[in-house]
This record gives sequence, C-alpha cells and structure tokens, in this order.
Amino acid sequence: MTPEQLLDALDPEQRQVAEALRGPVRVLAGAGTGKTRAITHRIAHGVATGVYVPTEVLAVTFTTKAAGEMRGRLRALGAAGVQARTFHSAALRQVRYFWPRVYSGEPPELIESKLGLVGGAARRNRVQTDASTLRDLASEIEWAKVCNVRPDDYARLAPGRGRQVSGVDPASVAHVYAGYEELKREQGRMDMEDVLLLDAALLTEDDRVAAEVRRQYKWFVVDEFQDVSPIQSALLDLWLGGRDEICVVGDPAQTIYSFAGASASYLSDFPQRYASTTSIRLERNYRSTPQVVEAANRLLHGTASAGVQLRSQSDSGPAVAWSEHPDEVAEADHVAREISRLHRAGTPLSQIAVLFRINAQSETFEEALAAAAVPYVVRGAARFFDRQEVRQATAMMRGAVRAGEAGGDRGDDVAEQVRAVLVGLGWTEKAPEARGRARDRWESWQALVSQAEEFTRAARESGEDADLTAFVAELDRRAMEQHAPVAEGVTLATLHTAKGLEWDAVFCCGMQEGTLPITYADGPEEIEEERRLLYVGLTRARRHLSVSWSLARNPGGQARRRPSRFLVPLLPEGTTATGESGGPRRTRSGRKQMAVCRMCRKPLVTAKERNRGYCDDCPVPYDEELFGALRTWRKQRADADSVPAYVVFSDATLEALAEVRPDSRQKMLQISGIGASKLEKYADEVLEILA
Repeated sequence: MTPEQLLDALDPEQRQVAEALRGPVRVLAGAGTGKTRAITHRIAHGVATGVYVPTEVLAVTFTTKAAGEMRGRLRALGAAGVQARTFHSAALRQVRYFWPRVYSGEPPELIESKLGLVGGAARRNRVQTDASTLRDLASEIEWAKVCNVRPDDYARLAPGRGRQVSGVDPASVAHVYAGYEELKREQGRMDMEDVLLLDAALLTEDDRVAAEVRRQYKWFVVDEFQDVSPIQSALLDLWLGGRDEICVVGDPAQTIYSFAGASASYLSDFPQRYASTTSIRLERNYRSTPQVVEAANRLLHGTASAGVQLRSQSDSGPAVAWSEHPDEVAEADHVAREISRLHRAGTPLSQIAVLFRINAQSETFEEALAAAAVPYVVRGAARFFDRQEVRQATAMMRGAVRAGEAGGDRGDDVAEQVRAVLVGLGWTEKAPEARGRARDRWESWQALVSQAEEFTRAARESGEDADLTAFVAELDRRAMEQHAPVAEGVTLATLHTAKGLEWDAVFCCGMQEGTLPITYADGPEEIEEERRLLYVGLTRARRHLSVSWSLARNPGGQARRRPSRFLVPLLPEGTTATGESGGPRRTRSGRKQMAVCRMCRKPLVTAKERNRGYCDDCPVPYDEELFGALRTWRKQRADADSVPAYVVFSDATLEALAEVRPDSRQKMLQISGIGASKLEKYADEVLEILA
C-alpha cells in the first residue's frame, strides 16, 4: 500500500495524526472516533515513507487483546515487524533478556497470584484475614507499588489518598505489605509490578542496558494514555532517554481507573512536558447515532470531565429512552421485554448489553432474562449463583434447614432468618466503607437479603406460608433457570468491564443516586470519575440506548430513591421518566412532580398507592370478579408446578390483566411481568379465563 493510499483512507483529523511522524504528538481521541485506525495508519505511513524502521517502533497498550488487534492491523497495512505489546509484556521481555547479563543467573520467578504470599505475610504479622480480605490486601499492595508508595510510607500516605482496606488498619496493611515483599525476596520471586520496577532498575543502574534498549526502540506510540500509572510513566521516560519521538493517544473523559493508580494528568499535562507538542483532536464519532452522541456530550458539558466534543457521523436513530420504575424487579422485567422486542425486530442478542454499576446488580436481570427465555452471558464476573459468597451463603441456609433451625423465635420472617445466617458469615447491616472484594461480597449478601424480603412479602400477599425451606428451594430454582448453557446471548456487564466494547443496543440500568455515583464516592474527584463511568456506558451504544432507574429496591418498598444527579440535565424538556409506575417523577429542572391518582387526580401518599397508580379511596379499576378468578387459577397452577404463586404472576400483573383484558398473545406481552417464557407457559389458560 502506497503512502498516499494509506492517507486516503482517513478523515482530515486522522490524516493529521498519520502525517505527524516526528516529535511529540498528543491525540485526544473521543469515544468511537477511530483512534486505533489513526495510530496504526500513522505507523504504517511512517514505515511506507521510510521514516520508521518497523523493528525500531514500540507500540504500547494496556491489554493483550488490544496489542494483538494492533499487530493484526499493522500487518494488513504492510508494517509487519512493529512491536505492539502491553507495558508488562515489553518490560518482562527486557528483564528476561538483560538480567542474566547484568546479575548472572535467571531473573526471579514470576508469580501468577499474590494471594499465597499475602496470606503468609498476614500470618507472620498476626493479621486475621479471610479470602476477601486477602484479595483486598493484594489489590492495595498493587496500588501502592504502581504509585511508588513504599511499605514504610504506606501508613502515613494512605489516609490522605483515601485508601483503606475494610477491617484492617493502615499500620497493619503496611506490615503485611512489608512482609509480602520480604517473603517474595526469600523465595526468589517477582510479581507483575516488580516486572516494571526491575526493568526500570536495570535501565537506571546499567548504562549499557539503557543504551541498547534506546538503540532498539527509537519511536514510541502509547495508547490509552489516560490510564498510565506513575511507574509506567517513569519506565516510559527511561525508554525514551530524553528523546521526544513519542505519540500518546487517550481520552480524559474515559479516565475510570484512578482508584487503581491511573492518572489522566500525564495526558492533560503532556504539552507542558514537551513544549513542541503537536496536539490533534479526533471528534468525528463513527460508532453512535446523533441521539446517543448528544446525550454523551450533554453529560459532560460544563463539568470538570469535559473533553472532546463528539460529532456523530452516523444516520439519525431512535431517541434515547429514559425510564423510571417502581422497583428493581419491574425495571428488570421492562428491560427483558425491550430486549425481546429488539430481538424480534432483528437485533442479534450478541449485539445487546445490559450495563450496571456493580456485579451484585446482575442477579435481578439474570432472573428476568431467564424468565423471558432470553439467553445471556455475564462478562468479567461469575454469574450471581456461581459467586463464592452466594454459594457459601446458600449452603449455610440449607444446613440451617437440615438442622431444624429454620423457624424458632423468628417466626415466619424469612428475611430475619437469612440475616441471621449471613451474620455468621460476616454480613453487617452497614456496608463496608472501603471498596474492593469485601464490598463486592457484602453487595452479593445484601442482594440475598433483598430477595428474602421480597419472597416474604409475595408469599404473604398470596396467602402462602413463607419459611427458609421454601426460600432455599426458590434460590435453587433461580440458579437452575439461570445456568442454562448459552451459545449466543445478551451481555451483562459492569460499566468498568464494558470499556473498549460496543453494541448495537445498550441498557444502562440501576442509574439511581447512591448507585451512580456510588455511595462511597467521596469528594469532587471521585464524583467526577463516576460521571465519566456513565459516559463510558452511554458511548458503548451504536443505535439503541436506554437508561433506567428504580424508586425502590423491592416491590412494595418505599419509593425513596431518585435518579442519578447526572441524569437530571439529560431528561427531555417538559417530560419525565417513561416508566410504568405512578410514582413521583422529576422534570429536567430536577423538581419532583407529585404522583397523582389516575382516576381522581389526588396525590398518592403511600408507596403502595404510588406503585399501583391509584389511591385506596378510589374504586379499583379492574374487574374484581375476574381478578378473583385469575387468583384461583394462579393458585392451582402454582400448586401443580410446585412453585410459589408469585412465580406464576404477581398480584400487580393479575390486576393489570383484569383491567386491560387482553384478547391476544401480543396484547398480553405488553403487560408488566409477562415475558416470552411466561407467555408460552400461561397464555392459553389466561386468555380462556379472560374470554
């Protein structure tokens, strides 16, 4: 491919990048603007014009997948031989090559996991740990090392940087950190952070090593530069050795890993470090519709996170959907129905994603999709019932049932019995303040408590007994339905896990205050990082984007939640959420609108009234005789299927059926709580009753 052919394939700004072959270059590349295309064409253009020798170029990125994709593109563009590696891969290669020459013998053995050594260090220092605390300690040691915080300095610096490990004071963390380093030296081993540190030490202490590396690599390209940590920046400086032949690419608006040591300041301050920097902005978004791009731009407008102003190059698409729901179950049911509708209209399931803030939120959507017979895959984490803490808790409940401890002085309150079991595992009413594995485990347990509360409420509404034995059976049913093998399915993922990916349709769910921003986000910088996390979620969508939140965790719960503060300026003028509840809504200005009865227009006071949409004083809007007939049928069907009655249909769904009286399967599908799976199971019987 000729140099001109390479350039002809680019838009004007991408072409600027490809033609800026010399000196320091900074590319501010917004989401979906073709940054990988721009930098690979730049390298290929440099090779084609003879400015670069392929083997003298080092392209650095953050994941093995991204590095592999870059190598593939470069080969296709005629630039085979260029090294495209992660920071760790490039550093490990140098350590293994130079270590025998400088120190004789082989370098330390690379460990796959820190956990064993961290556990040994904790025991040496008499620090009590469990599996979750060990993971949190390992993560904290990793943060300290990439930020050049030594064990002796940790206890002094950690509080000022907002660092903590749940259940372990800073001094004890420092002792475990020091013990870990000591054990590692005794055993002749190194971790992934050591790879970077040892490579930096080789380059610093031996001029011959530094000279050879600098002769080998004369041109550097660094992708995702907003995610660079202090040790990676220091190593990059050593590779450069005072030269400025470097091109960095990144997006400050996608800085979402500050908690792990990343700092966007290296990207934003790049022109101050290199006075002759050529700075180029990529703003043409090729991924998303104008509607998606407008929402993303408005999210960041006028904030500290504002970066590149995206300009969509795609055809117009559907409006962004904003929906408010009375509870998480209703929200998940709504999402499952919308996914079924999109799939019927031709969107492949593999091109649909449900994104949320924390892993524990996945279970409600797993349940709703399973009930609607929609296959799914959980990305970056185990399915809810496969998680260690959930399996352990379920086993403990099952043990309590076998031991006859499922009743006692707690009566029929299943939720209290579940809380009692979880307390024995370490659950507390109050969430841990620190983020990390301990917090994730607590969130999973809290999801079980919420399920137990909903199980008790639903059972009482249907007049059935609620005990721990039945609840464990219900958990087993959910686990079985959600563990069906999947060939192609909807992606369930956290917002962090979704970075770098894209889908035709994206549902950003659970976007209420307290979840996004998360409760432990403390201070303006952490709040802004939460805003950027939502920005990453919105910009994953190509065509369909839906954003939703719920007013309560469980059905029948008090509607105390409100949408995330980030959403208030995004809601369309003069409208509020479009959810199915009669609950309070917010206008674009953020003013709460009073929920009113849909019959008498009086304000709705209680959560029950707001969830139903009408007040207790008004006559019910549905046919009570028909409702009674539907309840009788539900009880008979539930007994035949050996499931709780609410698993067939909730009271709210029966009320809707008795009010709307659908006369076809298609009309039944429009009612909340009825998905494809339930339609297939119950439609014929229900339609016969309604007729």
